[in-house]
Amino acid sequence: MDNNRKGVFISFEGGEGGGKSVQIVRLREKLEKIGKKIVMTREPGGTMISEQIREVVLGKKNMGMAYTTEVLLFQAARAQVYRELIIPALEVGKWVLADRTSDSSIVYQGMVREFGVSEIKHLNDLSTKNTYPDLTILLDVPVEVGLARRNGTEKMDRLDLESRNFHEKVRQGYLTLAKENPKRWVVVDASRTIETIAEDVWSIVRKRVIID
Repeated sequence: MDNNRKGVFISFEGGEGGGKSVQIVRLREKLEKIGKKIVMTREPGGTMISEQIREVVLGKKNMGMAYTTEVLLFQAARAQVYRELIIPALEVGKWVLADRTSDSSIVYQGMVREFGVSEIKHLNDLSTKNTYPDLTILLDVPVEVGLARRNGTEKMDRLDLESRNFHEKVRQGYLTLAKENPKRWVVVDASRTIETIAEDVWSIVRKRVIID
């Protein structure tokens, strides 16, 4: 953890259908019960401007989007939510729970789109002002399971419609990041029940982040 940071920053990452949006709410509820002040956000999104960008970058009607456009739109949304929401919250001691953040760009654009990991990391530094999570929980699920959960739902977006091979590369990209940085990342088997996963997440948070 950053000793100069008053708040705590926890992110949830993973491929499509891993249950991030569900687990982040479960964790927020548990933290609020012990008196923590929580800010919950998502990427892309989290602020008025970032949500407008989300509609463009994830819109199914935009399948012809250039990779460079995709990269820069994600970074634009990120820069706004960090400036407007995440950094101010951490400065006053709140807990920030994020459904995806800069690691998603490393995987999706840096690795899978082959835009370049070093290039994405540089852009992330600019967008986040070098602000990164204290703990990242990777909700790992087999691709076929994750996509089956999303198929036919209103949550289906432009990236969901990518090929099976694309999603396999995303999963492996995340597992690679987690292996490279075990001090920040913890991998959770997200193919199990919501309750079991939530219990594991809570145990990890209690172990990795000191709760007063």
